[in-house]
Amino acid sequence: MSPQPLILHAHATGPNPIKIAEALEFLRVPYEVKMWDFGDDPKKGVKGAAFLALNENGRVPALEDPNTGVVSWESGACMNYLLRVYDKDNKLGPRGDSEQDKVDFDKWNMFLLTTLGPMMGQTNWYRHYNSTKNEDALERYVEQSERCYGVLEGQLKKTSGASIIPGGITAVDLQFEPWVRQHKFAGISLDPYPNVAKWLSNISGLPEVVKAYKKISDAPKP
Repeated sequence: MSPQPLILHAHATGPNPIKIAEALEFLRVPYEVKMWDFGDDPKKGVKGAAFLALNENGRVPALEDPNTGVVSWESGACMNYLLRVYDKDNKLGPRGDSEQDKVDFDKWNMFLLTTLGPMMGQTNWYRHYNSTKNEDALERYVEQSERCYGVLEGQLKKTSGASIIPGGITAVDLQFEPWVRQHKFAGISLDPYPNVAKWLSNISGLPEVVKAYKKISDAPKP
């Protein structure tokens, strides 16, 4: 029997739900997108009672799987769930079976989740959203974001911009793609990072990635 569609909870902006949509597209797992607003509206806000019943942290993404009854949240946890349950052929997992292959997969995922993503998020916050200008904070987070881009550039040089881990596209690339795509919004030039620029251009054009963005863009608004 075909699986029932999973439900991906998202909002119109922000990179984290995109990662999960991309993975679902690559794995050819059917899914539907439910959109939420920021705020505390009890029925349609991520800080409202309906969403908090799914995710106590009040952030997207959350992922419901009616086939297993499992609800996951935090993009890393959602991704790991999809790999365990729906990636039996290892389309998106580590490129080898050695312990080093597994550690390499984990460390680049963690680098995005704990470092590059948060630094970019803070850069965007202080550049666009903080009600009081704080140039010192903005400068710090821009510098840290650029440092992370330098680390990523060095890794991508190993594959001439083909994939973050040698051997082809993995979930690591999907974790990074929506965040790196925000570089212009964050005010970060890719000129010093030619392999990052090449990688982003290539992965952004993949059919699965294009479909993921369209699926979220076309989802009914809350």
